[in-house]
Amino acid sequence: MTERILILSIDIDNDLYQKTGISGPVIGRNANLSAASKLALADPLDPDSNVMFEAVKKFDSMKAEGFDVIVATITGAEKEGYFADVEISRQIDKVLDKFKIDSCILVSDGASDNRAIPLLKTRVKINSVDIVVIKSADKFENTYFTILEKLKEPHYARIVFGIPAILLMLFALSYYFNFGWQLPAALIGIYLLIKGFGLEDALVSSFRGLGFSIERFSFIFYMSAIFFFILSVIISYGTVTNISRTVSDPVLLVSYAIEGFLLLFPLSISLYLVGRILDLENKHLRYKAINNGIYIGYTIIVLTILYFTASWVIGQIYFWQYLAFDTAVILLGYGISKLSSFLKRSAIKRSNIKGKYVLNDIGGYIGKITAFDTKRGVMLIKTDYNTLIKYDIDRIVSISDKVLIK
Repeated sequence: MTERILILSIDIDNDLYQKTGISGPVIGRNANLSAASKLALADPLDPDSNVMFEAVKKFDSMKAEGFDVIVATITGAEKEGYFADVEISRQIDKVLDKFKIDSCILVSDGASDNRAIPLLKTRVKINSVDIVVIKSADKFENTYFTILEKLKEPHYARIVFGIPAILLMLFALSYYFNFGWQLPAALIGIYLLIKGFGLEDALVSSFRGLGFSIERFSFIFYMSAIFFFILSVIISYGTVTNISRTVSDPVLLVSYAIEGFLLLFPLSISLYLVGRILDLENKHLRYKAINNGIYIGYTIIVLTILYFTASWVIGQIYFWQYLAFDTAVILLGYGISKLSSFLKRSAIKRSNIKGKYVLNDIGGYIGKITAFDTKRGVMLIKTDYNTLIKYDIDRIVSISDKVLIK
């Protein structure tokens, strides 16, 4: 039997490292048996140790039958979601690069570990998925203790306890400062909007990518951006406070607030993006740096239109002036879009992406670039199944030794 089979167990929330200090991937029978034993001793109720024991048992059984098998355990991240998927993808690639694997048997507890199946399918053929269910005399009791154990994990604790706590605090503060129920409702709406459109991971990774280090020159731009943001809020609040003594129309009050806020806020955004460009240039991620440069232009255009709208509502400019300003800004945006396309295509030509591997934004392998046409803005990707897929160049997120697309 020449087919080499990988028996793979997955710990998506990285309990193995949290409770034993063992990092994934764990490769080999003895290593997995030792890691599972340590995890079971650290927390006898954790189902991940049972999954690892089941993987070792299956390894022994198939080895005795003459199969060429390898057993491994990979781990995700404590913060499930994007970060766990990226780490799972990295460890899968590490195992597959080390061993020539023909197919895989996935051993799982049937819970959140199954989210790794699409990541695994893009890399290796999955022969079967074995679900490990812990036996119990009383199903209700098993469910009860399972819920209790899940609530101890930070990911679920933040959802079950953290969000209601924040809501209660928001309403309490709003009542104390006499803001009414509108402010908490607006903040809740913003959070649900971010959560619903899947922007949470992008925002978290963006803040993580700030890298507030005094050893980097970009630190000055980040701190300046925070300063001008705070100053914008103060100016907006002061403007509304003064105007509210003579103006009661809520539309006018909002317009004055927007106008006051946008006096310095575009500068804050520009300073932040300049800092990001410097960091990306230092990391030789020029394609991302170009994108951030484009964001500066588009952000200023949107904020400028919003500022002129507020000024027109207040009555500081005539309608024909408002239309003229907006037309000029829209033309400027068109020029920026053309410039951005030119810069992107120039960066792609210099990067020579032909022959590079392509991954999606969660680390899933797609194929290898066989050709690209910067004039038409497309690239051809050849998959492992010898099929050609056409993608727009604008879907490229970053270019390094591999090409990442969204």
